[in-house]
Amino acid sequence: MDKNKIKEIGKHPYFRYGLILLTGLFLGWLIFSGNNQKQSSSQTAIEEAHDHGAEPTIWTCSMHPQIRMEEPGDCPICGMDLIPLQTTGSGDAAIDPNAIQLSVEAAALANVQTTIVSRQNPVKEVQLYGTIQVDERLSQSQTSHVSGRIEKLFVTFTGESVRRGQPLATIYSPELLNAQQELIEAAKMKDLQPALVQAVREKLRLWKLTDEQIARIEQSGEVSPLIDVVATSSGIVISKNVNQGDYVNTGTILFNIADLSRVWAIFDAYESDLPFLKVGDRLEYTLQSLPGKTFSGRISFINPILDPATRTAKVRVETANPGMELKPEMYANALIDAPLKQYNNEVVIPKSAILWTGKRSIVYVKQPDTETPSFLLREIELGPSLGDAYVVLSGINDGDEIVTNGAFTVDASAQLAGKRSMMNDEAGRAVTGHEGHSMNGTTPASTAPPTGHEGHNMQAAASGSEHAMLAVQGLCEMCKDRIEKAAKSVSGVTSASWDIKTKQLHLNFDPVKTSADAVAKAIAKAGHDTDKYKADKATYDALPACCKYRG
Repeated sequence: MDKNKIKEIGKHPYFRYGLILLTGLFLGWLIFSGNNQKQSSSQTAIEEAHDHGAEPTIWTCSMHPQIRMEEPGDCPICGMDLIPLQTTGSGDAAIDPNAIQLSVEAAALANVQTTIVSRQNPVKEVQLYGTIQVDERLSQSQTSHVSGRIEKLFVTFTGESVRRGQPLATIYSPELLNAQQELIEAAKMKDLQPALVQAVREKLRLWKLTDEQIARIEQSGEVSPLIDVVATSSGIVISKNVNQGDYVNTGTILFNIADLSRVWAIFDAYESDLPFLKVGDRLEYTLQSLPGKTFSGRISFINPILDPATRTAKVRVETANPGMELKPEMYANALIDAPLKQYNNEVVIPKSAILWTGKRSIVYVKQPDTETPSFLLREIELGPSLGDAYVVLSGINDGDEIVTNGAFTVDASAQLAGKRSMMNDEAGRAVTGHEGHSMNGTTPASTAPPTGHEGHNMQAAASGSEHAMLAVQGLCEMCKDRIEKAAKSVSGVTSASWDIKTKQLHLNFDPVKTSADAVAKAIAKAGHDTDKYKADKATYDALPACCKYRG
């Protein structure tokens, strides 16, 4: 073939397209061949890691974390797809195995914040609520000293100011008229019967007539049935009890007058706050009607008797009121700082750091010197409340770093991991509940692996007890918890551990107190068949769906 023919073939378009196609196929083969080799080596590495003791994946339900399966599938309770249990192990030897680990990203998303605690001299803030009241010692009742009719009122409304000696009302009294006439007649015989004159004068004095008025009556011989009631103190009329024309008797209260130059601030203190209050303590209070102004005073009296309806005691503070700003029945809010000297130099932590469950109070302490943030549950004993903080009597040391925000998130992670948490007094053991269910309806499973047959024999030999193995039917971790609990409920049983794979219960017990046969009966009563006894149908039917082991 000559060169011209070859050039013509090379210029032909079909030849060029075919050459490009062959080149592309060759390059694709090179690329995918390299990827297959990488995937093969990666798969080989994974298989080698699994063969060399890597922990198998545990599958659980996001809604029922007590479910633990070794293979993927559906939740036996709700039917949801099982998800792989998230492990937080980082290989850091400094991390306690019972601690909860969160990645830095997870802690940031959950807004987990920590605080280093320290010892302080605690001061309790006591909040009190009350009202302004009249000083009872400066309140006077204006009464009528004679019987008669209100002829005229000089004070006609409540709230009016009066001065000492000011006339308040005029009373028409026939009795007063008769007494004056008796005085005039007795004055005529004062030389013969001076005692009679003195008796009539004293009668008029008791009706609050002055000596000048009595002398004027004797000298002029004029009598009048009218008498004025005058104010015995200055102040504000806080109640008006009569109207013009009313008939009154001796001792009838016409007006109540109060001097408001000094007032009382009366606060209600709950019985739980009374130990922190004492006479002489200074407090500050504000009024809703006078924002921005603060008043202060000292406690002058604490009522020793509680109000049975409100369970509070009255706390009184005396306050000067020269400008008459403080008016009776104004609302007052008081704040008093009470040093707790009996708790000086104790650890104080924020209230947000504490989780309560029944009698237990817990916090999460951050472990020091760890690469991965890890938190360990710590039970504490609380002292008195300081409002937004608490005194800690035991459980935390000075310098510990505790979770002060996001503690519920950390505790939720502990529950899902089956570790000790707010709902679980021990890892995998619910504090309260029925048939293995915790207070929130879940029972995280115990992660402690069962010991071998030889280990049980050694433990039995060391304790002087007897070891036995029972075949017990069950399926899940809830079954494990129920079986072990039933076995341990028998007096004399020292330990019990059920293997979910072999269905064998390793049992240590005191042969003097019980026997393996008695333990087998107790387990059957709890709903699980043994090699000797079978659970009755009613008990078996009452088991949760995930525990139904019979075909």
